[in-house]
Amino acid sequence: MSLRSWLPENIVLAYFLTEKRLETHRANPQDCVRGVAVMSGEMIHPDIRRAQTLPSRFYTDPVEHQRLKGVFKGWQFAAHLAELEANSVLPVDHLEALTGEPVVLVKGENTHCLSNVCTHRGMRLVLEPCTKSTLQCRYHGRTFDLGGKLRHMPEFEQAIGFPSEADHLHQFPLKRWMGLYFTAMADAPPLPWTMLEERLGFLAPEAFTYDPSRDRDHAVEANWMLYVDNYLEGFHIPYVHPELNQALDHAGYETETFEGGVLQIGKAVDGDLMFDLPPGHPDEGQAIAAYYLWLFPNMMFNFYPWGLSVNIVTPVSPTTCRVLYRGYVGQAELASQGAGSVLDTVEDQDQWVIEAVQKSMHSAVYDRGRYSPTREQGVHHFHRMIDRFLS
Repeated sequence: MSLRSWLPENIVLAYFLTEKRLETHRANPQDCVRGVAVMSGEMIHPDIRRAQTLPSRFYTDPVEHQRLKGVFKGWQFAAHLAELEANSVLPVDHLEALTGEPVVLVKGENTHCLSNVCTHRGMRLVLEPCTKSTLQCRYHGRTFDLGGKLRHMPEFEQAIGFPSEADHLHQFPLKRWMGLYFTAMADAPPLPWTMLEERLGFLAPEAFTYDPSRDRDHAVEANWMLYVDNYLEGFHIPYVHPELNQALDHAGYETETFEGGVLQIGKAVDGDLMFDLPPGHPDEGQAIAAYYLWLFPNMMFNFYPWGLSVNIVTPVSPTTCRVLYRGYVGQAELASQGAGSVLDTVEDQDQWVIEAVQKSMHSAVYDRGRYSPTREQGVHHFHRMIDRFLS
């Protein structure tokens, strides 16, 4: 139970009025009353028609930034199968940036996600993608098999009680889903893998090839949640993305929420590129140009007729983040057509608008907005998930 849930209302009000980011609302009693209702109950109202967005302090405050670090301990995208075909040993640097834990994917008889820290003195085992039959530490020669079991350590013949379980490499949970590998820092609740595969499995992404030319790593001067907020609604497309707006039917844009994520469905304008949906597909008969899948808290999987573009958002500070882009191609000849043909342009436009919004999060007169009940269901869903995580 949180402290605020049992404090008397007058104490909650005093707490509210002393919070630095909300001091400016003292002059408006209506705002204060609304603030008390939020602080003494759910921060994000479950009814989108009544709800207010996250307070702006969540996009600027180091304390809130720190509180949210734990959201990245659950399932995280690690790599595509094609990357392990090219290199059977693959350090996953972006996961260390997210969780603080160095990990390595290793494909042997089976595929494992292992700690990338030698159990002797803590040296990094794998410094770059490679193909090996064993993992040997470059510091003192400790050697492990591809399952993480200690196999050899020189000069330890006289050590008592050696080796022990602690001398093997720690193994993290690993899930393979449609050719995509996910790992977590501990046992995590399952995502709706089967439901998503029924919707997207016809694309056969496990057969896609990795295209390094599509790699991007952008520094964005904005809080990581602003990037997610922007991704989770197509409301802004006609105003921010004129090129994309020519490929998508804005009136037909749909948003579906589910436990653990959001699926947005972009409909093609008449005559433009669309998926060839198989008989019996849930969207059979519709002109689908793109599926935009977001998995909590920071993973975006953009499916187009040509293949898959992945965006992974990594927090750097309360007001900065990095976005990692990876591309996996199924039909390269379609890459210059439709909604998936202007990705770099769209990302540049998104970055500009997100960075402009970030500056406004420091405003003394703006704290919270409202959601469009018909266009911002995904943003509301995300904020509700953040609210539940913090409660």
